Formats: sequence, structure tokens, C-alpha cells
Amino acid sequence: MEIFSLRSSQSLLFKNNPNNAKNSKTADIHIETKAPAPVSFQIEDNPDEGPDFTAVSPGELRTYARQSFDSGLIDQNTYAAISEPLPMHAIDPLGNILDLSSVTDGTSFNFLDYYKNQLQVAMSIGDPNEVQTLKSIVNFLDG
Repeated sequence: MEIFSLRSSQSLLFKNNPNNAKNSKTADIHIETKAPAPVSFQIEDNPDEGPDFTAVSPGELRTYARQSFDSGLIDQNTYAAISEPLPMHAIDPLGNILDLSSVTDGTSFNFLDYYKNQLQVAMSIGDPNEVQTLKSIVNFLDG
């Protein structure tokens, strides 16, 4: 392999000479492109056929929320709230304590009812920021 200096005027003449272009070894180089990696979870084009949020695992919900956030369907606050792990215990609108300690990443859970109940609790307490975030989550899950 020959290396030519850019400072040498002779090398510029060599490159510009049409007779030398035939001898170029770079003409045989081909770059192969790989197909893109398959996506393991993808949002369907029809939003009416989304996952059943009454029986979905926390991991699946986070994945779906991430896809929705990346495509602009939900805002950052909604995505952050959905991505948070469930608390060990929660209060329903009637004041009963719900034990959520058995819900793991692989456990199917009714997130739609959970967030609707949490919205009712937040509305009764009167925290406007929490109410707005929970309304956004319920609209996303119910949508």
C-alpha cells in the first residue's frame, strides 16, 4: 500500500490523473449494512387495541409507557409517575389499606382501577399537582 503526503504536489497530480484512477484499490471495497434489530415491544398503529391495563405486569406497563413517551403520547411527568414502583401499601377511596407487597415485575395487576382509586383519594385530599398527574395517567390507561 502506498501512502502519499498531502503536502506533495506530485501526489495531487497522481490522484487527478485519470489513468491512475483505474488502479485504485478502493473500488473493490463494499460496506455491508445490517438490518435493524427487532423491537421486542411495539405500540400498535391503532390506539384502541392497546394492552389491557386491568391485567398487565409493572414491567410491561413501564415498557409501554416508555414507548408512549418516546412517541410523544404522554409527557415526562406522566411517564415518571408510571415508572415509579408501586408502594407496599396504598389507601383506597373508602379508607381501606391495600397490600401491594405481592405485586412484582412479573405479576399481573389491575393498574387502571389502582390509578382511578388513587385519583379519587388525591381529589379528596386536594393536592392539585397529584390530581393533575393522576388524571393524565388515568386518561392514558383508559384511552
